[in-house]
Amino acid sequence: MSHGTIRDLITKTSQALTGTERKLSTTLLSDYPFAGLEPIQVLADRTGVSSPSISRFVSKLGFQGYQDFQRKLIQELKASQRSPIELMVEEREVDGSFLGDFTRRASALMDEMSNTITDAQFERVCSLVSDPNRRVFVLGGRVSDLVAQHLSRHLKRLRDDVFHMESDPETWPDNLLRMRGKDVLFVVDFRRYQKSIDDLANLAANERKANVVVLTDKWMSPSVAHASETLAVPVESGTVWDSYAAGFTLMEAIMTRVAETDWKKHSRRVSSWEALAHGRQELGNDS
Repeated sequence: MSHGTIRDLITKTSQALTGTERKLSTTLLSDYPFAGLEPIQVLADRTGVSSPSISRFVSKLGFQGYQDFQRKLIQELKASQRSPIELMVEEREVDGSFLGDFTRRASALMDEMSNTITDAQFERVCSLVSDPNRRVFVLGGRVSDLVAQHLSRHLKRLRDDVFHMESDPETWPDNLLRMRGKDVLFVVDFRRYQKSIDDLANLAANERKANVVVLTDKWMSPSVAHASETLAVPVESGTVWDSYAAGFTLMEAIMTRVAETDWKKHSRRVSSWEALAHGRQELGNDS
């Protein structure tokens, strides 16, 4: 058996994983190590991955079976010297100033996110949204659309054919008809999930043959069933609100990676965009 944690094993093998195995690994990493401590049928129901497929996956990681896999997770949990972020008491104590305590919690979420999403997965998503031969459609939920807009507004400065979809499902058929095979639908859906987003992802993937990328949390939006890539980020900060700090940080990382990959080309478009925006502002001030 290899040394290191199961998290390390999954990360090292990420390049060789199938789409089904990537969906499973995303669930395991996003709620690590607790997701892997569930009975195999519970994990199967949660991920939509069959029990035999889960068994083959843990065998690929080097374990003799699912029980062997769980024994390793239990050993890791016992050896851990820190409590998981999820285990917070309701009457929490603030460490120092409120702002300082809150900032440390947000920072912890971002650290956890960087360990949940593999480098290979991150690069695949960046390649999808930067490919000039693919149109990119972006949409979020009632509140999480703020995260989606953060991505779409910056992508529009870098490339053509980026469309931020309106929240009204009545307008979605126009976007669906515009989608071509291999285009990208990037959805952001945190708890509480929206049935309409799941329906949209289903139509985009199965009717329009688009690549669906889902940014969600560890409980997994139903739309991940139609996703070619699932990005699960932590949202529990131990406060009264879920935090989108990790989601915003991931979006900024994607935008920056896309921009800096070919900055010479992208800088020309950004300069033109800024010049036009500045011109409109001056026109508005003169009127």
